Amino acid sequence: MTCDRSNVSFLKINKNSKKHIMNAILAEPPISLEPAAVRAWTEGRTIYIELHDGRFVGFPADRFRRLSAATEQQLKQVEVEVNGFALRWEELDEDITVPGILAGRFELPPK
Repeated sequence: MTCDRSNVSFLKINKNSKKHIMNAILAEPPISLEPAAVRAWTEGRTIYIELHDGRFVGFPADRFRRLSAATEQQLKQVEVEVNGFALRWEELDEDITVPGILAGRFELPPK
C-alpha cells in the first residue's frame, strides 16, 4: 500500500506473514523556473519584455541582424510565443528566445 503525503511516500510491505515496513522519501527534483515573458513591446528601436517574476528587460533591436534592418512599425509587431519563452516577428520571420536575451546572447556587438 502506498500513501503520498507532501512529496513523501510510505511503502508497507507484508511478506511471508512477517511485517516489514520500509519508508522511502521520494523527493521531487527542484523545479527550474526559466524566466518567461508575459508581454513584449517596443519604444522606438528598443524592445522590452516583462517577465513572469515582475522584472522588466530592454535591449536594442540593432543587436540582431533581422531586427536591425526592420522599421519601427515592423518591430512593433512582436508577439510572445512558446508559453513566454520566445519572441516572434512573423513578418520578419525572426524568433528570439527569452533565456537567450537574458544571457546576453546577441548576434551583433553593441554600436
